[in-house]
Amino acid sequence: MELKHIELSQLSVSPANMRGVAKKPDLTNILPSVRARGILVPLIVRPGTEEGLYEIVAGKRRYHAALTVAEEQDGIDPLPCAVMEAGDDAAALEASLIENIARLDPDEINRCESFTRLVREGRSAEDIGLTFGLTSLQVKRTLAVGNLLPRIRNLYRADKIDAVTMRHLTLATKAQQREWLALVDCPEKHAPTGSSLKAWLFGGSAISAKVAMFDLGDYTGEVISDLFGEDSYFADADAFWTAQMAEVEKQASFFRDSGWADVVVMERGAHFNSWEHERCPKKKGGKVFATISHRGEVAIHEGYITAKEARQLAKGETDTPKPVRPEVSAALGNYIDLHRHAAVRASMLSEPGIALRMMVAHAIFGSPLWRVDVEKQRAASDAIAESVEVSASEAAFDKARRAVLDLLGFDPEAPTVVGGYDGEHGVAGLFVQLLALSDDSVVGILPVVMGETLSVGSAEVELLGQITGTNMRTCWNDTTVLPDLIRDKQLLNAVVAEVAGTDAAEANAGATTKVQRGILVDCLTGGNGRAKVEGWLPRWFAFPPSGYTERGGIGCVERSDRVAPLLDPAHVENEPELREAA
Repeated sequence: MELKHIELSQLSVSPANMRGVAKKPDLTNILPSVRARGILVPLIVRPGTEEGLYEIVAGKRRYHAALTVAEEQDGIDPLPCAVMEAGDDAAALEASLIENIARLDPDEINRCESFTRLVREGRSAEDIGLTFGLTSLQVKRTLAVGNLLPRIRNLYRADKIDAVTMRHLTLATKAQQREWLALVDCPEKHAPTGSSLKAWLFGGSAISAKVAMFDLGDYTGEVISDLFGEDSYFADADAFWTAQMAEVEKQASFFRDSGWADVVVMERGAHFNSWEHERCPKKKGGKVFATISHRGEVAIHEGYITAKEARQLAKGETDTPKPVRPEVSAALGNYIDLHRHAAVRASMLSEPGIALRMMVAHAIFGSPLWRVDVEKQRAASDAIAESVEVSASEAAFDKARRAVLDLLGFDPEAPTVVGGYDGEHGVAGLFVQLLALSDDSVVGILPVVMGETLSVGSAEVELLGQITGTNMRTCWNDTTVLPDLIRDKQLLNAVVAEVAGTDAAEANAGATTKVQRGILVDCLTGGNGRAKVEGWLPRWFAFPPSGYTERGGIGCVERSDRVAPLLDPAHVENEPELREAA
């Protein structure tokens, strides 16, 4: 059968309908529902003798109810219909019998149990939907009720629990259903019902999937769909909070890197009272406050300080230093981090021993990406994304990735090696596949997997860049995107001094950023009569990196400084042996 919506004017009652054509049916118990909600259950129809017309095999009462409502409301939406093949009167009569005999049994629970038995006999939900003229959601709802413990179904059949309670119990595991029945039997305890039952099922608070700040596609925990509502809920609150707080911390790091004085993540359930805070812009030391409700909702309040801090600031008593604007903007920092990331993972292609050891470190300690996730390389603009995509580093890495996809027999169009295996036996199947490869082949896969799961803007990039001797001069070449991202006049003048010389920078110190940016581009491209500067590399791209001003606020420099003690000769005395082994 084909499901489609058909205009009322294209429908008429078929002679095969068991209720006949001439007599108008009793609409007493169906008309109010159709007025309120329209036609929900599809009619069963077949093509008529004239093209574009259809005969109603089953659904005569719904059709007449729709006619009545159309007259009352001056029209009605096309009706949902299941279209049978033409010319088979026996099949049409059978369909009519199925529908009308089923209507003789008014017990909703009996229908639920019957559908459940059909599934056990091998019928799919789709088959049942087509046979009885129901949507997939309606069948799933019915099956969910049919899968409740028999005693719960009997309580509903005897009107001892209401429909809301029964529907919420479909969210419960069998163990939770038994626990709830034990509360029903205990005279000293109260079994939750209605809306309070949902909170009981989820440990005090049902956490909606709508509040997740993280990507649900990457979430490995269980999410339970409410078939009778429009929401889904996290089955394991602890797993949700782990993922949610990791995302909150990631957001907090973003705000700190963007120049805010601090990000205050308030205690769960604490309220942000505006009367206890005052507005304060970022450049004057403003903070970001994050509130988290017990239901998992996160709210971000940008640009505030406490009332006490405001009073101290007004009196000049605060010890908080005047915030210094970072040397690089968020977009420029993103550009720098992405290019450094691309260069380092390309360097690892020739260092599988180092990639192996980094992978083991990830497995033992963990990282923001080790679940296993693929680094999505999110760019702040299309221009930044394109500059990375066309870089020599990305081209080298993609070539190696395609070779690994071919070696493993994965889909050659798969965007990543991680997640590319789709065999039915999961990890075990992939393990057997790897057993057939040589040690050298398996070791050659590691740098690509490690590169795909290496976090952008991480201390690991700084560490690997120095250990592998990454030289970005061999892979970075950009004369358009970078100059446009340098908007700070002091920074731009310092860069011009490095590229065009001190005399040129001093002579144009008072010029606009547009003029200075033009000088920079001319030096890099050899335009307007200027000598082309070959092999220039911004200080941010060196390993280790540095800046052009004393203002700081450069993410890669700060991360490099943090890992500097690890690069003490005592820590890397075995580095030559590691390279030789690789």
